Amino acid sequence: MFKTMIYSIFLLIGISVSAQTEKGINFQNVNLEEARKIAQKENKLIFIDLFTTWCGPCKLMKKNTFPDEKLGEFFNENFVNLAIDAENNKDGIELVKKFKIVNYPSFLFLDGKGKLVQYDFGYYNAQQFLQVGNAVLQKSMTSKKKVP
Repeated sequence: MFKTMIYSIFLLIGISVSAQTEKGINFQNVNLEEARKIAQKENKLIFIDLFTTWCGPCKLMKKNTFPDEKLGEFFNENFVNLAIDAENNKDGIELVKKFKIVNYPSFLFLDGKGKLVQYDFGYYNAQQFLQVGNAVLQKSMTSKKKVP
């Protein structure tokens, strides 16, 4: 009994340390309206990974790309990140209709008001997706400078 308790304690400590050291993109568990408010408050863009449960490239992005440490640092600093199921989520269904999405995974980059900054889709490795994120950020900064 005592041995089992000690083992359980070490197991819980290991899980706790592992959870604290998770890297990659931190997808927030909020709806789109809450994400807009956060983006406006923190002066960030919104990144939406619009996926389906049956999509192979979606699963590969989740497994191989999004956990990347450098990618996570960049996206967590500059974006409010959402992962939304395109078929089983109210926001996802509305986004599919609004932006006429037919490819998965689809990536929507929105400003704090919900206006589309850039749309992209398909599989990217972490380095390629970091370039996409940088391009979106540059595009957003350039368009802000043009607005009087």
